[in-house]
Amino acid sequence: MSVSIPAPRSQRIDPKYKRGPKSRSSFEMLAWLFMRLSGVVLIVLIFGHLFANLMVGEGISGIGFGFVAGKWASPIWQFWDLAMLWLAMLHGTNGVRTIINDYAEKHATRAWLKGILYVATIFIIVLGSLVIFTFDPCVAGSQLQQCL
Repeated sequence: MSVSIPAPRSQRIDPKYKRGPKSRSSFEMLAWLFMRLSGVVLIVLIFGHLFANLMVGEGISGIGFGFVAGKWASPIWQFWDLAMLWLAMLHGTNGVRTIINDYAEKHATRAWLKGILYVATIFIIVLGSLVIFTFDPCVAGSQLQQCL
């Protein structure tokens, strides 16, 4: 009677699913951790934002240029909105980067898609940050007392 010995585990895995050599970098683990932590912080920031904008005061009908100008006059709300912008963009970028890594098969395609993603992310973060910090509610030629 002969006993068949199963093949070692490494021989049963299709080569396309085999992992490469271990990397010394912990970037993917840190990216995974960032997604979890930033997701929790974003939930707090978003619900705080929604509560302050929709539940307090006049609700949705009270949101306008003056409302935003009054809100961004406070450094607390500037920081709140800036943190929400940065975390949302970095969280989304990391998610899309993961999707690109999973589904783009060619190295060149992956490089181009990630390059476009990173340029767009930097552009939106810089532009949004500039808007938050350089916002001036006093339009040139305005007759408002507080602008004079």
